[in-house]
Amino acid sequence: MGKYEQLAKDIIKNVGGKENVVSLTHCVTRLRFQLKDESIAKTDVLKNMDGVVTVMQTAGQYQVVIGNHVPDVFKDVCEVAGISGGEATGVKVKMTFAQRALDIISGIFMPSIGILCAAGILKGFNSVMDLLGWIPAAGGLGVLMAAVADAMFFFFPVILGFNSFKKLGGNPFLGMTLGAALCYPTLQGVDIDLFGYVVNATYTSTMLPIVLLAFIAVPLEKFLNKVIPDVIKTFVVPALVLAICFPLGFVVIGPAANALGAMISQFLTSVYGFSPIVAGLLLGFAWQLLVMVGCHVVVILPVMMALMAGEPQPLMSVVAFPSFVQTGAVIAIWLKTKNKKLKDIAFPAWISGIFGVTEPAIYGVTLPAGKQFILTCVGAGIVGGLSVMLGVTSYTMAGLGVFAIPGAINPNDPGKSLMMAVIVAVAAVVIGFVIAYLTYKDTKTPESKEAETTAVKVKKETLVSPLSGKVMELKDVEDAAFSGELLGKGFAIDPTDGEVVAPCDGTVMTLFPTKHAIGIVSDDGAEILIHLGLNTVQLDGKYFTAHVQQGDHVKKGQSLVSVDIDKVKKEGYSMVTPVIITNTKDYLDIVTMKNGEITKKEDALTVLA
Repeated sequence: MGKYEQLAKDIIKNVGGKENVVSLTHCVTRLRFQLKDESIAKTDVLKNMDGVVTVMQTAGQYQVVIGNHVPDVFKDVCEVAGISGGEATGVKVKMTFAQRALDIISGIFMPSIGILCAAGILKGFNSVMDLLGWIPAAGGLGVLMAAVADAMFFFFPVILGFNSFKKLGGNPFLGMTLGAALCYPTLQGVDIDLFGYVVNATYTSTMLPIVLLAFIAVPLEKFLNKVIPDVIKTFVVPALVLAICFPLGFVVIGPAANALGAMISQFLTSVYGFSPIVAGLLLGFAWQLLVMVGCHVVVILPVMMALMAGEPQPLMSVVAFPSFVQTGAVIAIWLKTKNKKLKDIAFPAWISGIFGVTEPAIYGVTLPAGKQFILTCVGAGIVGGLSVMLGVTSYTMAGLGVFAIPGAINPNDPGKSLMMAVIVAVAAVVIGFVIAYLTYKDTKTPESKEAETTAVKVKKETLVSPLSGKVMELKDVEDAAFSGELLGKGFAIDPTDGEVVAPCDGTVMTLFPTKHAIGIVSDDGAEILIHLGLNTVQLDGKYFTAHVQQGDHVKKGQSLVSVDIDKVKKEGYSMVTPVIITNTKDYLDIVTMKNGEITKKEDALTVLA
């Protein structure tokens, strides 16, 4: 299990448990759940959870936005939920036709986007290295680098075959084989005579043919699995599917798919030809909105198809620059705000934005600021138009953010094309920065207004340690309720003696019959829970002696409970004792005053109200 185990457990719990998960995939920043029943998921809890940026419910998916470390979280979530490869059960979820279509497209293409972007980055890197003369394209290393960069694009039908069959419920390796057959070298661009019908097609670097073929092959495979005896189906079913579907796909489905792709490309070219600048303005403005609802890949898919077919695409460059506008705006807000919490959010958000991951910036900074998000969309529209005006065009799939720039390098004119792409990227950052710096103002909260008026109005209460021992952070306590601060903030003590004293003047509001936990409300209103050990409730009061009763008023340092910690430990229980402020939300801050060893009655915690 990885370092996000607790976050993974909390996510699974709040999406309704692993039994509510039908399937799970992830993209660059999101966990994309398909749930049996979205209504039982605790969306508000997830949105406010540390480690979760926000939650989106769209396209038939329940999307938990994590950030750019989502692959690590995904692994832990799969392990916690017992999901293999993202698929949980065969249960079908009711979705509209549009939702189902978006879900299928996302499931087929999203698993490959990261590697596709990586290959694009390498292609851009190769162009730059060749331009500088450091790694000549004709040299041995240049040839090897070109092979690894081009392989993903050249054999894309193989990868999409795997994804398509897996998403549709077929054998993914059968899909890979069909994809590989479509890429078979001796079939590309040559006349194939089948009973007098001549086909001349090329399927390397294509998307649609294998995807459409999967919609025929998978149902056929499922049907054959039902009617062919188990003893021979393992090899007979794949053989029949390949023998029937590949000729059909090569002769009929493939050409039709290629023609459809050409029509889509021509349509986009026509729209672009009508007014390139308007097309750039509109797509630039809308892109971040599409990112928010999680269907941006679906919208840009026709452009990706044309790019994969070797046709340079100006609109693919347009969608690369909104992240730079967002980044510039967040840098400005980070510099301008006096809100410490917002600064803490904005700093990593603009760092992520540099690399094209803008969800933290959108959900953490500009969207909560209201008009700032709309202004960044306006700025992105302006930059989209500028990109088209300067002729910035994508020649290959590339990465996000700064890694998108190599994709705009024209192999025939690398110097100028690289310069134009850099100019637009810098302009995008500047436009976003200027817009936000001129328009952003901190929102005054009641707490901040009070703090700015006078420091005297801030009430402070100091609590003493109820035990002697070693101070621990709550996150190190081996209990999710305490380590996740679900009950409130505070600290823990690994005690060295068994006398427990009152941390303040107050009233004993709760004394469990098992005496393992005691709740006190201080005279100033702090609600304190002292939980003696972990799971010690199972001792049923053995080894615990109470010196007060529920309802007693106690003085700071007064003895409350005694416990024989040695005997408790011999029973196999931990005596680590969390000291929690259960009404944490009533306070501005809770500060632990001591690290390391501490003695009872020594100042330990300060609460500010």
